[in-house]
Amino acid sequence: MSKKILVVEDDSFLSGLEAKKLTMEGFEVSTAPDGETAVKLADQLKPDLILLDLILPGMDGFGVLEKVRKNEALKNVPILAFSNLSEEKDVAKAKELGAVDFMIKSNFTLDEVVAKVKEYI
Repeated sequence: MSKKILVVEDDSFLSGLEAKKLTMEGFEVSTAPDGETAVKLADQLKPDLILLDLILPGMDGFGVLEKVRKNEALKNVPILAFSNLSEEKDVAKAKELGAVDFMIKSNFTLDEVVAKVKEYI
């Protein structure tokens, strides 16, 4: 059975690229364009990993981290923060809230994102 990944990204072009690349690698991919949808989908799908943008409309990625980590069924799901936020305080906050790693979008190719995903599941 293929591993399930939830991609949380409000940029539909980037979300589509990430989903296509991960699907080609054999993952079952679902996408969420905002934080509220992400929390609902995570609860329904019980993904094996969440790839999470932090700058989202409505509830931001930090809010998603908090809600997912409070959900008993999801508290151990690896969450990779994948964002353009690059200040040390943002990285520290994401990790403090439960992100297993933090990747700055401009520093990673899609192949590197896939490699990082595979590292955690």
